[in-house]
Amino acid sequence: MKSSKRETKRHLWPSVAPPLLTIDGIGTRPPGCWKMFTVAVCMAFLACLQAQELQGHVSIILLGATGDLAKKYLWQGLFQLYLDEVGKGYSFSFHGAALTSTKQGQELIAKVLESLSCPEDMEPGRCAELKGQFQRLSQYRHLKTNEDYMALSKDIEAQLQHEGLREAGRIFYFSVPPFAYADIARSINSSCRPGPGAWLRVVLEKPFGHDYVSAQQLATELGSFFQEEEMYRVDHYLGKQAVAQILPFRDQNRKALDGLWNRHHVERVEIIMKETVDAEDSPLASSEGRSWYCWYRQPCSPSCRPSQPSSFLPRGRTSFYEEYGVIRDVLQNHLTEVLTLVAMELPYNISSSKAVLQHKLQAFQALRGLQKGSAVLGQYQAYSRQVRREQQKPDSFYSLTPTFAGILVHVDNLRWEGVPFILMSGKALDERVGYIRILFRNQAYCAQNEKRWVVDQSQCLPRQIIFYIGHGELGSPAVLVSRNLFRPSLPSKSWKEVEGRPGLHLFGRPISDYYVYSPVREQDAYSVLISHIFHGRKDSFITTENLLASWVFWTPLLDSLAHEVPRLYPGGAENGFLLDFEFSGAQLRFCQQQLEQLVPGPGSAPMPSNFQVLTAKYRESPLISAWPEELISKLADDIEATAVRAVRRFGEFHLALSGGSSPVPLLEQLATGHFGFPWAQTHLWLVDERCVPLWDPESNFQGLQAHLLRYIRVPYYNIHPMPVHLHQRLCAEEDQGAQMYASEISALVTNSSFDLVLLGMGTDGHTASLFPQSPAGLDGTQPVVLTRSPYKPHQRMSLSLPLINRARKVAVLVMGRVKREITMLVSRAGHEPKKWPISGVLPSSGQLVWYMDYEAFLG
Repeated sequence: MKSSKRETKRHLWPSVAPPLLTIDGIGTRPPGCWKMFTVAVCMAFLACLQAQELQGHVSIILLGATGDLAKKYLWQGLFQLYLDEVGKGYSFSFHGAALTSTKQGQELIAKVLESLSCPEDMEPGRCAELKGQFQRLSQYRHLKTNEDYMALSKDIEAQLQHEGLREAGRIFYFSVPPFAYADIARSINSSCRPGPGAWLRVVLEKPFGHDYVSAQQLATELGSFFQEEEMYRVDHYLGKQAVAQILPFRDQNRKALDGLWNRHHVERVEIIMKETVDAEDSPLASSEGRSWYCWYRQPCSPSCRPSQPSSFLPRGRTSFYEEYGVIRDVLQNHLTEVLTLVAMELPYNISSSKAVLQHKLQAFQALRGLQKGSAVLGQYQAYSRQVRREQQKPDSFYSLTPTFAGILVHVDNLRWEGVPFILMSGKALDERVGYIRILFRNQAYCAQNEKRWVVDQSQCLPRQIIFYIGHGELGSPAVLVSRNLFRPSLPSKSWKEVEGRPGLHLFGRPISDYYVYSPVREQDAYSVLISHIFHGRKDSFITTENLLASWVFWTPLLDSLAHEVPRLYPGGAENGFLLDFEFSGAQLRFCQQQLEQLVPGPGSAPMPSNFQVLTAKYRESPLISAWPEELISKLADDIEATAVRAVRRFGEFHLALSGGSSPVPLLEQLATGHFGFPWAQTHLWLVDERCVPLWDPESNFQGLQAHLLRYIRVPYYNIHPMPVHLHQRLCAEEDQGAQMYASEISALVTNSSFDLVLLGMGTDGHTASLFPQSPAGLDGTQPVVLTRSPYKPHQRMSLSLPLINRARKVAVLVMGRVKREITMLVSRAGHEPKKWPISGVLPSSGQLVWYMDYEAFLG
């Protein structure tokens, strides 16, 4: 390395000479001038050298240095960093650390270092020289105990003192499983931090938790050892060249995109990652290819427990996947990060990490909450057999872990309102490819015959922008823009325009329809990210705040899908149309409605092929039972029929709706599938409301707004939210909000008899916000009452049982296996509203109809 430094210093001498003074055409250099110039040059050169030395020494410690991720990507990324930075004023040392014995570790590292490669355009002699330098600067260490980390720190300090170097900083790259993070972090914090004036950067690999709670626990634990600016959470997708180009592309083409990048022009956005391999053939233990080892100092699951204290054992490939599945492995991180880059507002200065991260957080916060109907799930047929074999499960075991998922996401802001963002990923699919496709609306009609359309002029051809991540038909990263959209501007030093391969088609159009740009030099994602870590580029990484915002978004969906049976698919080209899906409003569903059975044989649960819509009696009232989709469709049809009859007879329809999660698919069905509904003559009322502001996500009115009102045209004066928020107070008795609502009902609803009241039934037998523990509203004369719920938020406002029983029709919607027990109890109960409030629902002169799905009715 020293010889390299001497060589660098030689090249720094300027090759300029002081200016000549011309007297009578003869050039002379006055002695004073020459002396002054020489002094100035020397001072400048010394300042340059001093600045170079001031950059200081950087120690990079790679933990898990013998694992799959390190061998495949990280050592090469560190070598590329050295190639990029050598001679720029920094000195380096590279420490590969693991639990492997010193002798074995040294042998493994030597093999990895020997396999490192230089860029194609580097001269072989220069490559060999720099590779040799890098090998001499790299060493293996056995790191396990606190004393080991203390010894490492002392060795670094001794090297600095011996070579007369100033320490710039230390990078610790955690290529180890997250359950090992705490012990390592504790040792670094107590024994291996750099001295004053030097920085510390710790690099963390996913998974960052399994859900919001576990992610928060891990973040809190790490936050007790490191400051936020010291932590770099890696999502390697952010280092993919096409992904890393999204914000610069938007920035460089602001003028062209300002009027296009919005709901008025974008039809939809597709963010896709497809894989041909299955979970068994995927890189060990994670989609990143990292080794998943059992860190013997931490408690391990029975499937990953070492037989001897000093050993560490690899877990199988499907073991990781069985724990995480496709949504946690790909969509919650990679595809969501890409989504924010597309959807976020563009900062004025995209080189400001703080501004970029803040705008990404705002994009997270604008994401509409996901429902069960926002997703379709699949699983390749061999998956359960692979899990049984690897985890030694019985033959009767069938996994519910999805290996394929399509998710429909909406961004609730003015720019993106109503634009569908489709996220999709899966294993054992027909091709390996990743891309982001922004498809623009086509509102043109071309009078000329299609044969006469000119590619870069005709507005009738599809218009799209594609960030092609790699593989697939193109085989490499690219940015493509339809020629009839605009000619894009990309940085010429790193991207070049290329001619597409003749005969190649992409998304139904010949490649000649696009302006195509590819990187001047392809770079691995980890090489890009390691460079960004070194230069402190925080915007390429995930902050704690953004991580938790992502889990807030995904955790409710993951919880709701925990017991969903995924659609089975054969894998590869044989999948055919089986995984094609379509969207309507906020709902996603497979195009091909295949009825399938996950667990064949006797004793299996009844399937849709066994039942259609079932009609019977429940508590002496009509019962309609079906599978959820058919049940919701039937109830929506019945509500529309009731509305049409009421409008025909009375000129208006008064509908009172309960809150909660059960009515959500019904509201979305009414919003998107019932175009003949007489909304203009419909009055919408609330059966109950939580005592929170109306804009609060917990508000029933907010749910009504999100899933119904935003899609339909109801006169605003026909919408009647409950007045729970008056005089800057919530449900205060003295504000008389309940009396106000009762008066409004009395004034507008004939005889205070709603045409239809939709109720649900809780697992404790409550309905509306009438609870066994809160007798208010179960009898008496008050039409609207304030009640107290055992669940947060505790304060509620609700229609009373006497008012509900004045309705012309009451529909009770009960869904989910969790309701099976209360359904059985209430079926045998008499009129006991103080024990089971739902048992008090019996319209005095109207009709009561129960709508139950098979899981609630049959279990």
